[in-house]
This record gives sequence, structure tokens and C-alpha cells, in this order.
Amino acid sequence: MLKQISVFVENKPGKLAEVTEVLYKEGVNLRAFTIAEAGDFGIIRMVVDKTQEAYKALKSAGFTVALTDVLAVEVKDEPGGLYNIAKALGDAGVNIEYVYAFAFEKERALIILKPNDLEKARKVLEEKGFLFREKFE
Repeated sequence: MLKQISVFVENKPGKLAEVTEVLYKEGVNLRAFTIAEAGDFGIIRMVVDKTQEAYKALKSAGFTVALTDVLAVEVKDEPGGLYNIAKALGDAGVNIEYVYAFAFEKERALIILKPNDLEKARKVLEEKGFLFREKFE
């Protein structure tokens, strides 16, 4: 499993700059990133190369921060990668609460997902032959 950082911020100009400035000053590199807005607030979800340092720095800067276990599943960067994961988990009765993805290396993509049952999801996907990333350094 991989640790994801979630930062809860007001949905206002400059807030993303404030968060990323903290990471920049701490020497933290973003590996994957998404923002979900909910009216006046947003949730910045990210995977970074130095999780504990980023978490401590953001907390010290006054942000509301949480660490969450997620799965980072490697797939070929071709049509059907997410479908194969979603189908396997859906057939097993596992719900995907959210997902984001990015391409990396040659012809590879990484799908980061938060299932409602992390252990079951990992087991189902392992049985289907999927590979996982545990960290990004």
C-alpha cells in the first residue's frame, strides 16, 4: 500500500500556491496529484517522494492534513487499463471511492485508487496479476 497525503483547503485563489510552496521549501517532489472541489473547500490529494516530511511540514504550516492508505496499480498505458481494474473490483463487490492516474516511464501508467476494502481489493488485483507500487523516492 501507498500513503497518500490529503490537504483540506479553502477554495480561494492562492491556496494551491501556499500548499505547493511548503512542499517546495521542504524539497518534496510531487509524483501524482488531484484536486476535488466541494463548494467553498477543496481536497488536494497527492503522492509525494517524501511522505512524512511533507505531512509534518504541511501540519506545521497550519494546514489540515491526513494520511490515507491507497493502492497504486501499474498497468500498460493502453485502452482498458482502468476498465480491467474496475471490472475485477466490481465483480468482487469492492467499491472504488475515488481514483486518479498518470502515465510514467515508457508505456506504463499508474492508477491510484481508494477502495472501500483495501485488503480485499489488493487480494483481488494480485490474483489477476496486477503489480503495485509501494513508494516513490
